[in-house]
Amino acid sequence: MSRIREDYNKTAAYRFRHFVEGDLPETIEEPTPEELEALCPPEETHGHAAAASESAEGQRQGTGKPRSPSEQFVDLKERDPLEDAKRFAEMSGFRWFRRIYQIAAMVLCVCIIAMLIITVGHMPIHGSNDTPTSNEVMERYLEKGQEETGAPNLVTGMILQYRAFDTFGETNVLFISTCVVMLLLLMKKKEGKTEKPAEKDGESRYEPGGDIILQTVARVVVPMIMVFGFYILLNGHLSPGGGFSGGAVMGAGLILHCAAFGFSRTARFFNEKVYDIIKVGSLCLYAIIITYYLFTGANDIASIVPLGKVGNIISSGLILPINILVGLEVACTMYAFYAFFRKGGF
Repeated sequence: MSRIREDYNKTAAYRFRHFVEGDLPETIEEPTPEELEALCPPEETHGHAAAASESAEGQRQGTGKPRSPSEQFVDLKERDPLEDAKRFAEMSGFRWFRRIYQIAAMVLCVCIIAMLIITVGHMPIHGSNDTPTSNEVMERYLEKGQEETGAPNLVTGMILQYRAFDTFGETNVLFISTCVVMLLLLMKKKEGKTEKPAEKDGESRYEPGGDIILQTVARVVVPMIMVFGFYILLNGHLSPGGGFSGGAVMGAGLILHCAAFGFSRTARFFNEKVYDIIKVGSLCLYAIIITYYLFTGANDIASIVPLGKVGNIISSGLILPINILVGLEVACTMYAFYAFFRKGGF
């Protein structure tokens, strides 16, 4: 989970966001004489100035009354923040950007609806011989699935090789959902400083008191859970299991450790930096593998990665590393959801 950089207000992304959203700049500029004249009528300003000069003259002669705090300053009309925002939006070009965005969104929705309608129109009628349940796809999976994928588990071979691109899309959904949760629940800095919770006995105020029973059980169970989850990842192409189920088990182990010992002790081996490396690195490596699959498959090129001996752990080509990458992605997503919903961040 990335934090906002200290020099973020100097980046192009910061300037583009203010250009699009039309926000007022953080630095308040001094009003010009024309704006002062518009905010405060000349006669009102003249009256206050005359009163101030008379009071000052009287104080010098010892006959004048002391001025009240309200008489020492010129009363200016309060500026309407809404009007200022509208004026700045007109200057920043937000209006035409919003119109282009709305038009582009409408065109995109119409195109998607048209594509779906055309696709549905070309689908075979239910019960005909051209339906997926009656064509050669199912027979191809059953007859040559193990030979072409090297995985005894035909479900894993189909998901992570024949339909690996679909699984890559599901993994992107996990990544995007985590980013959305981060944007919604991440604790924001207040006035440029991060509010640090008061700590007591090494634990922050977000953490309850340590439960000796839970901690004792977690010391024994958490290592077993993590080992079992990694076992499911390694055997996903040989038996029921795989990246999603193994990652769920490993994520549950991380959540149990955090619930028993707190965020501070969990951060010793799984902090925000480690999370970023695993989360982004797994998705990027998965994208590279999928690109290789698409390139070789579209050009009818034989893969240089050997399938290995069927039944061994080191086999099935690139299915094994894909299982591991998907499992790491799922484990990180589960722990991130828990961490953000519990206190707003790592």
